[in-house]
Amino acid sequence: MERRDFLKQSAFTAAAAASARLASASPTQPIARRPLGKTGEHLSMIGFGGIVVMDEDPTKSKNIVAEAVDRGVNYFDVAPSYGNAQERLGPALAPYRKNCFLACKTEGRTKDDSRKQLEESLRLLKTDHVDLYQFHALTKMADLDKVLGPGGAMETMEAAKKEGKIRYIGFSVHSQETAVAAMDRYPFDTVLFPVNFVLFSQAKFGPQILAKAQEKKMGILALKGMAKTTWSADQKKNHPEPKCWYQPAAYPNEAALGLRWTLGHPVTAALPPGEERYFRLAMDVAQNYKPLEAHEEVALLSGAVGTEPIFHLGNDV
Repeated sequence: MERRDFLKQSAFTAAAAASARLASASPTQPIARRPLGKTGEHLSMIGFGGIVVMDEDPTKSKNIVAEAVDRGVNYFDVAPSYGNAQERLGPALAPYRKNCFLACKTEGRTKDDSRKQLEESLRLLKTDHVDLYQFHALTKMADLDKVLGPGGAMETMEAAKKEGKIRYIGFSVHSQETAVAAMDRYPFDTVLFPVNFVLFSQAKFGPQILAKAQEKKMGILALKGMAKTTWSADQKKNHPEPKCWYQPAAYPNEAALGLRWTLGHPVTAALPPGEERYFRLAMDVAQNYKPLEAHEEVALLSGAVGTEPIFHLGNDV
């Protein structure tokens, strides 16, 4: 190993070890809450992604939801495409529903399709409303045109808001072009997108969305804080993280640093990977949260150099 590489690796190892000690320290306070744009809501800086309970038995689902609430989590996010996550989350969250902020999504692009999904989500989640309803993966410009056009899903969103079935309107996205266009064309309350150290530093993916959302004073919700890179062709068929389509940062050290990097940006909350161990690590990090020190950020970003990002500008689909 060349001396330069050795020094870079040594710096990262030291920073990662310090981050691991911080994450594993005994938590002394509930997870802090941050304001959600102009809504007046305050969400826990770590959210509960519904994939955590996907395919889990009902008892385990209830236990982990109860633990999350006890540790200060009040932000829960789910989608119809997450297998049976809605069926598991609904009953588990029911005892705490009035004190929690529940976000759901629709893949429907038309008025009829999105209405059907909304009503089914409300039934499965055992609630009469969701706090935030989002267009799921609003990635292509054609999708944006469709949802905002005549007979599009936005008609469902606005009608459901008047009916009291949703409170806020947002979207999730993996395309900078579409994200910026969406924010210019409609006064969305929130945007959910990747805020990740590899993507920002190696692909310049994300800064434009962040800047536009701040300009619009929107609630900014972060994905992929603990992501690192893509799975190789062989790994895609057999890897140890079945609930992660991307390769998470090495557990637990680099993942903790990556999440702290994400939380150091002007985001309301971050959703960790759906694997339970990463969610638990994220809660540990949040309960002991401290912004990255300069040497930790240098080490983290140095370790990202040359890493294949999970998205690229120009073909971010």
